[in-house]
Amino acid sequence: MKASDLFVRCLEEEGVEYIFGVPGEENLDMLESLRTSTVKLILTRHEQGAGFMAATYGRHTGKTGVCLSTLGPGATNFVTAAAYAQLGGMPILMVTGQKPIKKSKQGRFQILDVVDMMRPLTKYTHQLASADNIPSRIREAFRLAEEEKPGATHLEFPEDIAEEQTDSLPIKPSIARRPSAEPKAVRAAVRKLEGAARPVLVIGAGANRKMTGRMLLQFVEKTGIPFLTTQLGKGVIDEMHPLFLGCAALSSGDFVHRAIEDADLIINIGHDVIEKPPFFMKHGGAEVIHISNRSAEVDPVYFPQIEVIGDIANAVWQMKEDIVPAARWDFQHMLAYRKAEVEHTAKLESDARFPVFPPYLVRKVREAMPSDGIICLDNGVYKLWFARNYPARQQNTVLLDNALATMGAGLPSAMASAMVYPERKIMAICGDGGFMMNSQEMETAVRLGLNITVLILNDNSYGMIRWKQANMGFEDWGLSYGNPDFVKYAEAYGAFGYRAESAEHVAELLAHTLSTPGVHLIDCPVDYDENDQILNKDIKELSQAL
Repeated sequence: MKASDLFVRCLEEEGVEYIFGVPGEENLDMLESLRTSTVKLILTRHEQGAGFMAATYGRHTGKTGVCLSTLGPGATNFVTAAAYAQLGGMPILMVTGQKPIKKSKQGRFQILDVVDMMRPLTKYTHQLASADNIPSRIREAFRLAEEEKPGATHLEFPEDIAEEQTDSLPIKPSIARRPSAEPKAVRAAVRKLEGAARPVLVIGAGANRKMTGRMLLQFVEKTGIPFLTTQLGKGVIDEMHPLFLGCAALSSGDFVHRAIEDADLIINIGHDVIEKPPFFMKHGGAEVIHISNRSAEVDPVYFPQIEVIGDIANAVWQMKEDIVPAARWDFQHMLAYRKAEVEHTAKLESDARFPVFPPYLVRKVREAMPSDGIICLDNGVYKLWFARNYPARQQNTVLLDNALATMGAGLPSAMASAMVYPERKIMAICGDGGFMMNSQEMETAVRLGLNITVLILNDNSYGMIRWKQANMGFEDWGLSYGNPDFVKYAEAYGAFGYRAESAEHVAELLAHTLSTPGVHLIDCPVDYDENDQILNKDIKELSQAL
């Protein structure tokens, strides 16, 4: 069979549903092979959007998301998406075209060393130089993309290799299980826990797996130990749980970090070095137990004393079965900090000023979204507000990027979420700056018939950097711009556009757009003038009282 047909059959064998991308002339053999395949081509308006969609598909399903581009500029447009998936632990396979490698009629036109370019950004990158090797290289790319920690892989598929003939056949995926944690390590961790006075659980990015969440909930219910999350750990356990202490969305000084400082033992579950730890270890301070599928990468602020390495869900289950809750455990101060944070937030989120105050907006979005609804955040200062104040009820219902922290991913991420879960309510929450970086994918969303709401928080500037600029005492300069009429912009793509006229109007628009099929855009002016309130200025008084 033709090599491009074999490539697509290998994708089918891996269970691939979609391939997102922008083909070029070097992909035409593969495009023809896809035409008669069960794999559906999702034609996007930019390769970056395709990469973000593939990564989000991988995050939701645990299966490798696949995206396609041509050579040269198409491949370079995948770079940000590769880093997004690699740092964020999302399995993807990027397939890029290339000119013929056995002969050339065009010199070096458009030719870059894409394999070397992708090497520092991926777990695996390879140029296919023989049709016979396609099955093994695809199987290897999928294996590595999905193996913990999941990430990005890349295959370059040259034009002349794609049209070769071969007798090779697809390789079926193997069944693999992650090793269990060593019982001696589990026993040491449990012994340390039982001897502590104020232990606390910190749930990180690596714990964001369905079975791990289930085991952690059982562990919390049995022991009564409070827990908090990093931004990428949100929703692993329902954040309405009475033992939830909050999300560590800032480096220091807030209620959550004060609760951590009260602990004498920190159980760090699924810590990933891409997220700075929500505490700063110091010699003589609280000891740390590291539970993960990988040993800890030691640095000046993270050097755990006990490590439990293996399948995280299994390790938590072993600990749950072994542990005996201790009468000496005292969580009074930790829970008092959480109560104070809830009270602090309640004061802010009742402020119905206009342009809209972010805490008020967060509350209205939470009220409008069902427990399984998915919000997909772009990157900006509002990400901190949502990370802290939006209780995630289920895993992967708050998609934010605290790894690469790139702008432009909110809309494509919501689109992929709507494809994976067409029955759920899906919302992209973007700053005006981030939205405009991939706003052309509105056409893709309309063409695909997706049901999503795009909420644009409009302040006519790069608001997070402007806020930090002011905090550093610099003049307000160089970060403001003009925007198009977002309502007309949405309508030009065939979507529905709305403009919020008051704080109360926001709730009405959210209710309407989330209950009405189609692609909807809400232009919502937002007031960032008092972002410093995120630092919880009244925490000092509480600390003194405790």
